[in-house]
Amino acid sequence: MNNKAVNQKVSSNNLHQAGVRFLKQMARHSDVIMDAYLSGTIADHEADPGVLNKLIKQRILYRPEPEADLRLRSKFRGLLEEVLRDEHNRQIDANVSSVLATFSTLSAHYKEARHNMDYAAAEAYLSDLSEHVYAFNEDLRHNIRVLWSRINNEFGYVRTINAKIRENELAQSQVTDLLNGLQLMDFSQLTDVAGNIRELHRMLVMTLQKTQSECAHELRSVQSRLLELLGRFREIRGRTRLLKGWLLYIDQHPDFQCTDPVQYKQIPSLFNVAEAILTNAAIDIKNQQHEQDYFNIVGRLKASEITQQHKLSLLNAPEFTLNETVDYHLPDNPVKDSVDDYFCYIIDTGKQLSALEYYQQKEFSWDKEEWLYQIIAGYEGLPEAQKQFFELDYKGYIHRIYTGNFYIQDINLWLA
Repeated sequence: MNNKAVNQKVSSNNLHQAGVRFLKQMARHSDVIMDAYLSGTIADHEADPGVLNKLIKQRILYRPEPEADLRLRSKFRGLLEEVLRDEHNRQIDANVSSVLATFSTLSAHYKEARHNMDYAAAEAYLSDLSEHVYAFNEDLRHNIRVLWSRINNEFGYVRTINAKIRENELAQSQVTDLLNGLQLMDFSQLTDVAGNIRELHRMLVMTLQKTQSECAHELRSVQSRLLELLGRFREIRGRTRLLKGWLLYIDQHPDFQCTDPVQYKQIPSLFNVAEAILTNAAIDIKNQQHEQDYFNIVGRLKASEITQQHKLSLLNAPEFTLNETVDYHLPDNPVKDSVDDYFCYIIDTGKQLSALEYYQQKEFSWDKEEWLYQIIAGYEGLPEAQKQFFELDYKGYIHRIYTGNFYIQDINLWLA
């Protein structure tokens, strides 16, 4: 075993022993630490001076100003808040740029040590980088858990509505900072930093990309919930102010009596906000529960109409005699011929022209509705091979009462 390996083993043993001593000292003086955590400060006369000096040397307590009481260091307080799941924890670290710079620096150290075949140093740098990446992911998820905890408790660590609104606005600013920090992750740059090294690519690209996607989705949910909660807080504050104003008015006018609003000639809008008990009737043709009833009604109407027409036709029917068949010629329908001319006009010009515009240009004498029906029939009667050369679009409106009925006002036709 070379000297370098021996020195690393000795250093590891020293760190292990120092860490054990530190944890044992925390266990022995846990009462003092928790008193400082719960009260925020601890005075010199509240504990043994020797114990306080040991905790100061171990960087657990510190004195922010001369003659001031001792306080827990922020890192140690954050550890206790995380372990105890304390809802008063409102500290959120959104500094992503410095963390990304640390990732780049450690990656450069790792690649340099690997290039120089210093595998022990490369392994140490890779382990350090892994710790930073996993700590960064855990910090992001911890911040989101803190935000959800404050939302679920509806900021119960403050009492007044105004304080809850201020805490909500603070949480919204923190969510915005976290989202902006996640946007700083440039994965093309991280891919260049990782290069063709699989371990770096797995940590800097795959792991961080998954973390960014999950945390961004969760933060947007947090942001939506905060906005909803803020609206409710403001509504409660408005109603509280209205009630306080009413109570103040009653105190200043003890002889005030509310009059019956029915006695007014014009009812105030405040008392006239009730919705109609019965709404206007409307047929809902899309309701599947009524579909069978509609079929029965329509079926009876058709059956009655057909039966009545059949009876009249039998009564008024002329005598039937067999004669020789005579050839006859069906006259051409001028409307159909005009529709054919309209289609030919679209083919010759290649322009889009509505049916009513063509109707006005030609000054036809027949009805506009008949003209539109004939165009639809002409288009639908085309073979599929010819129909694909045309595009047909209907212009109209939906009936305002009987929904589902579309009224055609005009037709646009052009080449596909």
